[in-house]
Amino acid sequence: MDTEKLRDLSKPMDVALLDATVDSFYTTGSKEERAAADNILRDLKANPDTWLQVSHILQNTRSTHTKYFALQVLEGVIKYRWKALPVGQRDGMKNYISEVIVQLSSNEASFRSERLYVNKLNVILVQILKHEWPANWRSFIPDLVNAAKTSETICENCMTILKLLSEEIFDFSRGEMIERKINELKGSLDREFQLIHELCLYVISASQRPELIRATLSALHAYLSWIPPLYIFESPLLEKLLNFFPVPAYRNLTLQCLSKVAALKFGEHYRNQYVQMYMVFMKHLEGLLPSNVNIPEAYPAGSDEEQASLIRANILYFTAFIQNLALFFTSFFKSHINILESTPETIPFLLSGLENLISISYVDDTEVFKMVYLPPTVDSIKPEITTPKILYSDQISKLRGLMITRMAKPEEVLIVEDENGNIVRETMKDSDVLVQYRIMRETLIYLTYFDHDDTERQMLSKLSKQINREEWTWNNLNTLCWAIGSISGCMDVDHEEIFLSRVIRALLSFCEIIKGNDNKAVIASNIMYVVGQFSRSLMGDWEYLMIVVQKLFDFMHETHPGVQDMACDTFLKIVQTCKRMLLVPQVGEEEPFVSKLLTSLTTIIGDLEPHQIHTFYESVACIIQAESDPQKMGEYIERLMALPNQTWAEITGQARQNADILKDPDVVHNVLHILQTNTRVATSLGTHFLSQISLIFLDMLNIYKMYSELVSNNIANGGPYASIVKLLRSVMREILKLIKTFLGKDENQPHIGIHFVPPVMDAVLADYARNVPDARESEVLSLFVIIINQYKVAMQDNVPRIFESVFHCTLEMITKNFEDYPEHRLKFFLLLRAIATSCFPALLQFSSEQLKLVMDSVIWAFRHTEKNIAETGLKLLLVLLKKFKRSDFSNQFHRTYFMQIEQEIIAVMTDTFHKPQFEFHVLVLLRLFTLVESDSLTEPLWDASTVPHQYPNNAAFVCEYTIKLLSSAFPNISVPEDNKDLYAEEAAAAKLERERQRMLLVLGPYCSE
Repeated sequence: MDTEKLRDLSKPMDVALLDATVDSFYTTGSKEERAAADNILRDLKANPDTWLQVSHILQNTRSTHTKYFALQVLEGVIKYRWKALPVGQRDGMKNYISEVIVQLSSNEASFRSERLYVNKLNVILVQILKHEWPANWRSFIPDLVNAAKTSETICENCMTILKLLSEEIFDFSRGEMIERKINELKGSLDREFQLIHELCLYVISASQRPELIRATLSALHAYLSWIPPLYIFESPLLEKLLNFFPVPAYRNLTLQCLSKVAALKFGEHYRNQYVQMYMVFMKHLEGLLPSNVNIPEAYPAGSDEEQASLIRANILYFTAFIQNLALFFTSFFKSHINILESTPETIPFLLSGLENLISISYVDDTEVFKMVYLPPTVDSIKPEITTPKILYSDQISKLRGLMITRMAKPEEVLIVEDENGNIVRETMKDSDVLVQYRIMRETLIYLTYFDHDDTERQMLSKLSKQINREEWTWNNLNTLCWAIGSISGCMDVDHEEIFLSRVIRALLSFCEIIKGNDNKAVIASNIMYVVGQFSRSLMGDWEYLMIVVQKLFDFMHETHPGVQDMACDTFLKIVQTCKRMLLVPQVGEEEPFVSKLLTSLTTIIGDLEPHQIHTFYESVACIIQAESDPQKMGEYIERLMALPNQTWAEITGQARQNADILKDPDVVHNVLHILQTNTRVATSLGTHFLSQISLIFLDMLNIYKMYSELVSNNIANGGPYASIVKLLRSVMREILKLIKTFLGKDENQPHIGIHFVPPVMDAVLADYARNVPDARESEVLSLFVIIINQYKVAMQDNVPRIFESVFHCTLEMITKNFEDYPEHRLKFFLLLRAIATSCFPALLQFSSEQLKLVMDSVIWAFRHTEKNIAETGLKLLLVLLKKFKRSDFSNQFHRTYFMQIEQEIIAVMTDTFHKPQFEFHVLVLLRLFTLVESDSLTEPLWDASTVPHQYPNNAAFVCEYTIKLLSSAFPNISVPEDNKDLYAEEAAAAKLERERQRMLLVLGPYCSE
């Protein structure tokens, strides 16, 4: 098969050969034939002349795949090169596509058999319309409407085109067209909608063809959200839609259209029409959905294929109807519930609709529930208003029950039921569930403010049914306790304490009598979650607080997966609220609780895993941090850290005798565990950690240097993934993290940590520069971001040393490609940004070569395809532009880099890889153009020896440079002579001003201003 002949586009293409090539790629070819076909097809797509063969291909091919290939070629031309084509070619193509569509859709058989092909042609036509209409194709809408009247199948396809056109303009246009073009298309569609409206009314009034009516309803659905309201309310359209609602074949589409109408807001306008619409709708609904129908039970019986149980009068009831019904009610109530509340005649229908909506909310379908779990009736009513409380009391009570029954899982709960019905520790958070929980929590809080007595009564009733086993299941208890925890803070403290006491005592008793480890684990997790949420209620009852804390200590010895984790996490939440109580000796106590806790520390943590011990140490340190007596605090810290410090002293003592002991994996694990414990304690203590870090600081740096050398040597010898190397690197990272944590907490007393910086620089910087690339830790860059941001000007003299140690070697690592060392990339640019923000004068001391290296790296950053890196580079650039503008070096900097920055920004702004950063691109250009417009620069940006003529100012030079830059980058853009079109408004204003001045000269004093 001589496929190379396809590359010759100087004569009509061999369509049979193209068919064979396309078929070999999609279906029949071997691996080698597919690869060869792929190359040919890619080259044809890339060839700018291939599109000229499209009509020839479509007329002669017998392959569906080939048709789509040809349309893909054409679509690319329309999207990127349409305006560059001669007018004759554009007119020829749009006429050809229109003719093919009419030809295929005028015949019922071809329209049905080629429906996918016709749909693709419709999309192509709409893409052309986005360029040609209305300026170059003003008769399109009248032509389309006239064509629709000639045949019902043509009319059906015209409805599809109208729907696509509306969607392209109103839904998918952002990011594809400029705002002015979008507004122009919207205005044209708005002006010509009367013809569309008349056509749609004619179809739904006169046609008996179900496919055409469905296509018309679908098109109307796309238009109803934006058309002028008179087309809805001052025409028969709304009446026709309501009449279609009871018809099974059109019910869902009609309901979607009515939902669009229901969501519209016009203030007091059309108030009566909305009332009438709702009343008629509810009367129709009563016939379709009797009040005795249990929607949650009936819902699973239905399907989108209308295979459902028969419900009254043999009307099919299916899931899509319920989903659309939920959408209608939520849309209507959100926008117009106030008009239904205003008259006695409408209130029964309003309450009936709310009952239906709440009943739908109980459907066991997450997607349906998401539509309605924040009912706008609750959101739109203020808790202090009495009338709505009375009006909606029953509905709101049912809604409380719904939220309690269906509450989503909060983030703090770590124990879940897996797909096999086993209770296990959660390994991954579901972000959708967390979002759902936050919204449901807000809703239940709002409902509780209405009537906390009813909320409490329902919760305690359901809890009683759990304990006496009437409704006992893991899921029922979980959702109940998650709901209980979600309303913390909704009651006054005294009431909340009584409520919490009843709940916890009931759960503790239940946990004692229940059999089975899984059952106990579920109850334990719920106890800990509720206690953690209501920790403020423990502050007023010391005895009760001790009962809860002791139970948490018991749970810390429970080995069921997840229980110990939740116990440690809950203890941390409690001490963050009650730490003052735990520091003060209580009545009848000889010493504070914290002292007794430190005495029994070894026993409490005896069964915990290392990561759980770290959390527990953080909790105890949180208590100690609240101690106001420095002597007592020092004593408590010493007692807390006694065990890890003893192990640390033993390890470092042995290492002084024999350094090889530090290479033993067990020793390395111990070192890592001690460091992680210190980091968590430092998190709570902040600057009070000074005494502890001073004990281990120098030994810690020595271990860092030793492990770094071991890692570097191992990697250099080809073993970067050995388990011991990973372990050693974990220790190095933890050392850096500990230093970062301590120095990062030094905000209020920066003098405390500053003397730790020189030894850190001596140990870490030299090591980073010396190491092989794979051994360099990205945390080093993060550490110096913290240090520079923390100590600012005090670090200014150290910037050259930091630059020398990390800049060149890191830049070599990250500029080879866009993939390697992703962590180093982001942190490197964050370091540059910290230097530019906090130590900018240091940059002014750089040599021109060093500054060029900085600017090249910034440009490289915002050209990166990774979103975080590109945005960081752009933010850094904005900081540099702001700083240099205010400096004495503004003229020199902008003369060197202004044009390069503009060129690079326009390059990334106009490619297809950096759309998310568009806002930052605009900000950079705004800053550049504002600078030259403001005449802040006192020297010219251009080189007088390289320009044909001098410019009056920098703004004129930048304007001409930008026009040339764009025209050279995009040759398909025609630049009008003297840029008349670009400055039409300015030219008109100038002309008027010149005429005014001329009249002043002619008429003199007789001319009035």
